Amino acid sequence: MPMTATFCLRLSALLLLAMTVTAPGKAEIRVDIRRGNVEPLPVAVTEFNGITSAEAKVGRDMANVISNNLERSGLFKPLDRRAFIQNAASLLVRPRFSDWRVINAQALVQGNIKVQPDGRMRVEFRLWDVFAEAQMTGLAYFTEPENWRRVSHIISDAIYKRITGEDGYFDTRIVFVSESGPRDRRIKRLAIMDQDGNGFRFLTDGSSLVLTPRFSPTTQEITYLSYYNDTPRVYLFDIETGREEVLGNFKSMTFAPRFTPDGKSILMSYAKDGNSEVYRMNLQTRNVTQLSRHPAIDTSPSGSPDGEFVAFNSDRGGSPQLYVMDSDGGNVRRISFGRGRYATPVWSPRGDLIAFTKQLGGKFHIGVMRPDGSGERLLSESFLDEAPTWAPNGRVLMFFRETPTDSKGQGGSSRLYSVDLTGFNLREVITSGDASDPAWSPLNP
Repeated sequence: MPMTATFCLRLSALLLLAMTVTAPGKAEIRVDIRRGNVEPLPVAVTEFNGITSAEAKVGRDMANVISNNLERSGLFKPLDRRAFIQNAASLLVRPRFSDWRVINAQALVQGNIKVQPDGRMRVEFRLWDVFAEAQMTGLAYFTEPENWRRVSHIISDAIYKRITGEDGYFDTRIVFVSESGPRDRRIKRLAIMDQDGNGFRFLTDGSSLVLTPRFSPTTQEITYLSYYNDTPRVYLFDIETGREEVLGNFKSMTFAPRFTPDGKSILMSYAKDGNSEVYRMNLQTRNVTQLSRHPAIDTSPSGSPDGEFVAFNSDRGGSPQLYVMDSDGGNVRRISFGRGRYATPVWSPRGDLIAFTKQLGGKFHIGVMRPDGSGERLLSESFLDEAPTWAPNGRVLMFFRETPTDSKGQGGSSRLYSVDLTGFNLREVITSGDASDPAWSPLNP
């Protein structure tokens, strides 16, 4: 297995203050992302100013990344730079707010790039409320020049948080299954990329079938299912070193792995004597504890953020439904009671919702409900939508959508999509080929 480079970013930040006072009677701009279909906020993202040609190029590239991040969220409408009246250089003195009001910009993002004598790059940015004529936030970052894209994501997160009040999710990665080849000889490889599709690379060579990758919430590790020598087993993969290992010496198949929220254990299903139950393995001691005990199929466990509960899927009631039990396996209760078949429960990082896949009326849906089963809402519908995964802020979901093949088994595709909790802003996540089983990372370290 090839070694992979460390992803840790050594970056320092300074708060930039501005002697600007909000005009009397002017309310600060704010986007309420808890509402339904929100009108996107017009925002002007200027090219970051740079003196040298190299600095200017990075400044253009950073502005493009920031604009694209904000636009994809569905909450912001970046304005066409050809309409800008004030140039980037004069913005360093002070914005001419009247120029920006003319083009209906409500928020303004400006920045400056300067390579330091020690070779590091100083990137500063400021976010302005155009109508209040006030700086909302400003930061300066010192980092290596090759980290410009990563800094762009961090700045995007800062803008998102300042205007929405919620944490951003742009400085993250996605691990997924990259698929290629004919349907009867499908090659499935683990792959990883930034949330915007950049930085793509394979993690496995395709010699073994892989499924259901899941990120650790605390370390640069992934757990997944692999069919090595036609035996399905749960594996652990270190992203930084490329080292992988099989988890446990089980006599039959293990599957549906997922880290516990503290990253210290893995929940999984173990098929023993023809019966699948939910187990927990401590990653330090490798001790295994059986949690569920029922002759039905119990699978797809997901732990609550506080570590107190485990959601899982079971057909003990006659059809696949969602259940919740205490973390020790006690007090099992069913939470799904709507029509249809429910599967793949995934607890939100906020703890307020559980996402799931639902099959109803010949269609598949991605939905959410509260942990007690109330408030069920369906966010998507298609021929086949599966495998929801949460952004770390708990406001956006990603999943994969498969289109049907023809009568000869030809055609069809498998792509990644994202949707926010309102059910609006459904978007394809662009990959170079077919993709399935996405897993969203926490914010990068």
